[in-house]
Amino acid sequence: MFGVVFPNRSFPMDISTFTQIDTFHWLLDMNHFVGEAYDSIREVCIFLLNNFTLPPDKALAVYIQSPGSPFVFCGAVTIARPSAVLSLPWPEPGSAGGEIQQITADATPLSAKIGVSVEDLASLSSLDVAAEKRIERLALKVGENLFNFMQSFCGVDGSKLIVPMDILDRWFKKFQEKAKRDPEYLKVAATPGSLSDPFLL
Repeated sequence: MFGVVFPNRSFPMDISTFTQIDTFHWLLDMNHFVGEAYDSIREVCIFLLNNFTLPPDKALAVYIQSPGSPFVFCGAVTIARPSAVLSLPWPEPGSAGGEIQQITADATPLSAKIGVSVEDLASLSSLDVAAEKRIERLALKVGENLFNFMQSFCGVDGSKLIVPMDILDRWFKKFQEKAKRDPEYLKVAATPGSLSDPFLL
């Protein structure tokens, strides 16, 4: 049905590596793979196998759980997007937050887990949560840069800010120069942060 690989850390693993909870849910216990160093695994590649046909309105959703924390949604693959490399922003162990529905009888899991779930595509917020968050952070960084630049040239007329007509051209040229001088500038602005969507099974 599907396989996973941890880039630079593992060979491809098929569904037999996971424990099947029911028809639509699977768990990978990270203790069996890396023990307590689960948070050193920062990415997972998930892919549909050639002989498996996922309905077009369904997705394979990927979640992660640190010991004692809720599940966090990371992203998904679909028949139109049959593989993806997803960031794994492991939550703090034992952290609370968000709704949680356990998939086992254990109240507090003792190991980190990766969960895979067949879900309705329409119910998912994103196919790649970390990439979406990076875009949001980048947009905020660019907007902040523009606002700060405009502030240094504007005047005030009552409740209005007055800026030179060519302010956007001047800002864009400076922004391009900064990005050329320091290519890491935009990358740093888009570094992934923590996420909090639960693994709802």
